[in-house]
Amino acid sequence: MSATALRLPRLFARLVRFEHTVFALPFAYTGAFLAWGGVPPARLLLWITVAMIGARTVAMGLNRLIDASIDARNPRTASRELPAGTLSRLQVIALCGIALIVYLVAVFRLDPAVRWLWPIPVVLFVVYPYLKRLTWACHLWLGLCTGLAPTGAWIATTGHAPWEAWVLGAAQGMWVAGFDLFYSLFDVEHDRSAGLHSWATRFGESGVFVFARALHAMAVALLIAVGLGLGLGVWYWLGVAAVAALLIYEHTLVRPGDLRRLNAAFFTVNGVIALVFFGFVLLESL
Repeated sequence: MSATALRLPRLFARLVRFEHTVFALPFAYTGAFLAWGGVPPARLLLWITVAMIGARTVAMGLNRLIDASIDARNPRTASRELPAGTLSRLQVIALCGIALIVYLVAVFRLDPAVRWLWPIPVVLFVVYPYLKRLTWACHLWLGLCTGLAPTGAWIATTGHAPWEAWVLGAAQGMWVAGFDLFYSLFDVEHDRSAGLHSWATRFGESGVFVFARALHAMAVALLIAVGLGLGLGVWYWLGVAAVAALLIYEHTLVRPGDLRRLNAAFFTVNGVIALVFFGFVLLESL
């Protein structure tokens, strides 16, 4: 086996930022557990996991393909696999094709209702990379994409989606959109010079903080609504309290004019939020 073939799995994992699965997969499990009203069967969780990995790989692969020329002009992203030439467009297209097949296989092992809905995430994934060329609201679209995880898992579990399923998806979407506003601060100067749109280029650094706080407050409020609607117990409420506390902590790490801990706020704290909240939902389900 050639050295290039041996490197491909590592390059693909780096391309799709596999570690960022922690932002969405725990919320998909949360949707499944709350829908089931307990611990779902292992087979169901397996196929939800496979579907999530396939869908996210498609999303990230498409994002990298569509944004390759933009990434090449940005010093922060010029070392990514496509601009740097460590992966070819054909290889990434092949990865997206394989991931789409994996996603479809998993979808057809879940509730029949999702078999009719599978194109919706794919269409949203295709649209998302183009929005930064058009509107500063691209962060809200990303929230919409990721908010499908718990709602989709809920439908995959029961075949229907009560209002709590949609509210849970909206909560995750607002959480993700809120911290993606922080992420836009990494590239604000480049985006302005390149004519790209983001919340930071439109509203400035202070506007990012105001809207991120508002979105995160709404996310917590929506999690509260889910708990009230389902009549959940103490473990769930401890989870909501933990999310609120971690979000408050996240917003203490960075402030206008002081972005030194932006990486910690974006990557570390948000990964902890997803895992901790699911942990409390798991305890609620046992």
